[in-house]
Amino acid sequence: MAAHWQEFSNGRSVATPLSVRFYESENRLEAGPLVLYFGGGAFQQAPLPVAERPVARALAERGAMVVEADYAGALDNAFPEALEQAFAVLGCICTRRKQFGGGKSQLFVAGEEAGGNIAAGVALKARDQLPGQLAGQLLMSPMIDPQMASGSMRTAGDIGMLRRWTDGWSRYLQSACSFIHPYAAPCLCSRLAGVAPALVMTAEDDPLHDEVEDYAKRLILADVEVRTHVFPPGSGWTNIYKGEGGAWVTSVCDEFASFAAQLKH
Repeated sequence: MAAHWQEFSNGRSVATPLSVRFYESENRLEAGPLVLYFGGGAFQQAPLPVAERPVARALAERGAMVVEADYAGALDNAFPEALEQAFAVLGCICTRRKQFGGGKSQLFVAGEEAGGNIAAGVALKARDQLPGQLAGQLLMSPMIDPQMASGSMRTAGDIGMLRRWTDGWSRYLQSACSFIHPYAAPCLCSRLAGVAPALVMTAEDDPLHDEVEDYAKRLILADVEVRTHVFPPGSGWTNIYKGEGGAWVTSVCDEFASFAAQLKH
């Protein structure tokens, strides 16, 4: 079944309309995971992207209720507005949780690339303002280091992403204060303790590999439950930056299912 966009509200006033896309599937489990999903796009995507997200669709087909948030909206992908837009959707879901998955459904935030940044930032803010609401976070090559100085980042030009990521960071961080804000650049956050457990994914040939693994290690040092999965070179993982899927999507779903089951015990 095709996903569809609609405005989303819990009756409270917000600066801009909250637009979400629901991924429906006949395979939906009665008490399956509830996933708030943030797509990639290097902070340069237009509002309301047309193409479905391959991972979001696959998670829905595996029984999850997936809600994709249009955090860009009319806000030009800038911090803090985009983060606040995303967090507002999370707040709406929390107040209407039974409508989507029931009281026993685990609530996750998930994101790819720029959306991984948003998911990580939302998870940090949820720890501070909605404690106990999130079961976990799925971070797929989150774009979290605006300095772009890691060793693996040297290969970004090989897949045509260096200029795109540079321009994206400039678009997202439009002030010096944003550059050092922990919700905007989670890799710079000095207080990670208490954030929701994380499933962190990357690939050996991913330009974001080093910053992603470094963030996972820092979460572990903060006593956060972390599970990592690194795809081998040539797996096609970097197709995620083109909005494309591949054989790796099945592995993402398998890892997520195992991660969610682990958190129940």
